[in-house]
Amino acid sequence: MRYGFYLPTRGPTSDADALVKIVEQAEHLGFDSTVIADHVAFPVQIESSYPYTVGGNFPGGWEALEQLSLMAFIAGKTQNLRLITSVMILPYRNPVVTAKMLATIDVLSKGRVTVGVGVGWLREEFETLGCFEFDRRGALSDEYLKIFKILWSQEPASFDGEFYRFDALHFLPKPIQKPYPPIWIGGHSRPALRRVARFADGWHPVGANPAVPLQPKQFAESCEELRRLTELEGRRYEDLTICFKAPLYDKDAITVSGTDRRSFSGSTSQIVDDIGTYGELGMHELIVDFRSDTLNETLERMAQFREEICSQVP
Repeated sequence: MRYGFYLPTRGPTSDADALVKIVEQAEHLGFDSTVIADHVAFPVQIESSYPYTVGGNFPGGWEALEQLSLMAFIAGKTQNLRLITSVMILPYRNPVVTAKMLATIDVLSKGRVTVGVGVGWLREEFETLGCFEFDRRGALSDEYLKIFKILWSQEPASFDGEFYRFDALHFLPKPIQKPYPPIWIGGHSRPALRRVARFADGWHPVGANPAVPLQPKQFAESCEELRRLTELEGRRYEDLTICFKAPLYDKDAITVSGTDRRSFSGSTSQIVDDIGTYGELGMHELIVDFRSDTLNETLERMAQFREEICSQVP
């Protein structure tokens, strides 16, 4: 089992000194990866519903470090951590520029980039950034993935799609990782699973959330559906990485529909059992949320997780 963690993008632990201490501790403790969220600007008036809370309210504040700038900063402060966009909202940026930024970070980090992507949920942010294709964001995102793969693997590269086109161009340097950095798809809707099967190297759901949780039964069913869809695409399900995001900072068991304990919550022994259960079902990597209002508490949570939980996982 591999373990990663959410990197703060806002709040008192997101200044440069705190971020460096967090990633230095992560490498010292042996964490495998860090994930970085993606928001650019928050409109004052938001009517869109956040998909991962029961009430649909967005739980974050209104500040957010830009994703790829932060990733580049962390790349320069680390040696081993895999750097995961989690997730990148594809339509927010020009696809050629985005592909160049990701390729550059992959080169300078010596091949440590994983491109976690999603289609987004915040219509108002789409429109703020000049993207008025919110209702077609799935098809638009698919085109981005095609463009990324072409730019990262062909020389020269050209593309003629519905939303974008460009004639033959030189796109160098290519990423270190061949044929390109791993692409993971976030979400666990049926369209998300189809996108994994068609385009991706991994599945990256926010599985332990109170609104639409992937409890073991639902996770197993989704894995079987993903296997079916992947094989229909002529690909091997066994080649996919499954990386599961699960907030852990609250020790209290949170119920789902008033009956079931939310996975990866509760006592240390319950969390250890959950890791074993999901690992048997196909999870390869677990992303944990240690974010706190203080740096010391964040660092303590990281150390506690490694000492009390990871050490007990077979």
